[in-house]
Amino acid sequence: MKLLILVFGLVLVVEGLPYATAPERMQEWMLRLSEVPPKTLRLIGFCSMGAGLLICWIVQNSEMFS
Repeated sequence: MKLLILVFGLVLVVEGLPYATAPERMQEWMLRLSEVPPKTLRLIGFCSMGAGLLICWIVQNSEMFS
């Protein structure tokens, strides 16, 4: 449970970093993002989740990271 909370906190730090360091650029990116079709955003989201799961699986099953 402790690891899960730590990971959640780290995600919040990483997600908040661009907004804190370059809010104007983030607004520009959001405007661009609003022009992307939902189907494309969904595909990008699924690909990102798949890559994240693959990384987690590799780290869990690899002797290199133990």
